[in-house]
Amino acid sequence: MTERYEFLDALETLAKHRVRFVVIGGLGGRLRGSTTVTDDVDICYARDRDNLERMARALRELHATLRGAPKDVPFLLDAGTLEMGDNFTFDTDAGKLDVLGHPSGIPGGYEELERTADEMSLGMGLTVGVASIDDLIRMKRAAGRPKDLIEVEVLGGLRDEIDERAMAERRRRRRKS
Repeated sequence: MTERYEFLDALETLAKHRVRFVVIGGLGGRLRGSTTVTDDVDICYARDRDNLERMARALRELHATLRGAPKDVPFLLDAGTLEMGDNFTFDTDAGKLDVLGHPSGIPGGYEELERTADEMSLGMGLTVGVASIDDLIRMKRAAGRPKDLIEVEVLGGLRDEIDERAMAERRRRRRKS
């Protein structure tokens, strides 16, 4: 029997509530083929009012709490609060979930990422948008932490490998013609 990954619960809940988002960060890299392990889910979300309402409902269903904040700090999880902020880090029933309105290196936020994201099926009827490798590299480079700069190299190598395979396939097709 296949082990179910916790992150699927977070993504399924967001999808069930029709939240508009793109998977970014380490999980985005993993879905693109990186071997780097991650322990959270990072998404970039659309910041229109309807989407904020849907996201607040999804986060409440996941019993989201602010990660790192003292438990006695009041936090009202609703669209108004999400609208006043931009980037939030949560602990949820499905693990760590980071929701970013404007990730480092992506001034246009969701709308910018969504244009070049690919829809990927994760099985069981779940399809999500995943940031392009080039956008993942831009975000990692802009974040600038040592672990992000290492991942820039990993993703760059992955992009080169994908490009080489595509070129080889084009050459093979030309030879057949």
